[in-house]
Amino acid sequence: MSTNKIQHKVNHVALVVDSSGSMHQHQSQLIRVVDEFVAGLKAESDSLGHETRISLYSFDHRVENLVWDMDVKHLPSMRGLYKVNNGATALIEASLKSLEDLGHIWEEYGEHSFLQIVVTDGEENASGGDRRHDGDMTVLGPWLDKITAKMGALPEHWTSAILVPNSLAKRTAQNYGFPAGNIAIWDADSKEGVEEAIGTVRAAATSFLRGREKGVRGTKSLFAVGQDLSVDQVRANLEPVPADKYRLLEVDAEVAIRPFVDAQPDVTYARGACYYQLGTRVQIQPDKEVIVVEKDTDRAYTGDAARSLLFGAGIQGTVSVKAGHNPALEVYVQSRSVNRKLKPKTRLLIMLCPPPAEQVVGCVF
Repeated sequence: MSTNKIQHKVNHVALVVDSSGSMHQHQSQLIRVVDEFVAGLKAESDSLGHETRISLYSFDHRVENLVWDMDVKHLPSMRGLYKVNNGATALIEASLKSLEDLGHIWEEYGEHSFLQIVVTDGEENASGGDRRHDGDMTVLGPWLDKITAKMGALPEHWTSAILVPNSLAKRTAQNYGFPAGNIAIWDADSKEGVEEAIGTVRAAATSFLRGREKGVRGTKSLFAVGQDLSVDQVRANLEPVPADKYRLLEVDAEVAIRPFVDAQPDVTYARGACYYQLGTRVQIQPDKEVIVVEKDTDRAYTGDAARSLLFGAGIQGTVSVKAGHNPALEVYVQSRSVNRKLKPKTRLLIMLCPPPAEQVVGCVF
């Protein structure tokens, strides 16, 4: 009798969301965008044939499990589950609790991967006790030891990531053991920031699920895009741009986009006609087009499906992303700025026929 088995892919996702008092302004919006995040997980899992299970946690100075390892197809809305309290921020305790809980999942059958994403708008001040008033930080030491040890011992098929409010919090998260490529900064002071945060998380989760199809079970560059795409996927889903409709230019030194373009022969800067090569982290607004280019041939592809292919289906808002390493493909993002700084050792793609609404006198057609 054959002992061959189909090793179906099982993804365990833990979303750990800050519910301390400072999150009060975001409560209703966060419920909606988390629901959209879960819907995105379901859609991507269905298209790939994966089983994806989700756990939800909230934390102030206490850590509470709201949903435990439930199939995303059956997850109810966060409404009625997530509630902002007036507590402090037990960030380390929440991160550890969710990781330790996931560690109880049996992995004997199937090919399992684990993804933890923490979202916070503040810094640690409550693990082991609320220290907002007494200021006693000495109790934090053992918790620092616990989380750095836990992060350092995570197996390769575990991915832990976090969204934080500023660069100081990013450095702190790195000290806890979160990989630099798995830390993103979000604007915790605006409604748009919440949209961007969940859009970023959703794009990252989409990339994570697609990477599983290539045998990648864990990553230290979660908040990057494009590394999971193949040339075949691009050709099958996007529309080729005619070779005489665009030009690729090498950028040798940091320079503002408009004078760089105007210095080129036979081309005049036109708003919306230039696409910079995606590199370090940027915010990509929902009205910005993207183009994918084959490195070997310089063939360009775009279309309505380009954003979905890169960031995940249904993501309507701003996303904060950086370029993942892909030996075959490059990603270009539309710019409407006259003074965007182009980085050396990158390229600029110029559409010789910009969109009709943005055509100006002097463009090459």
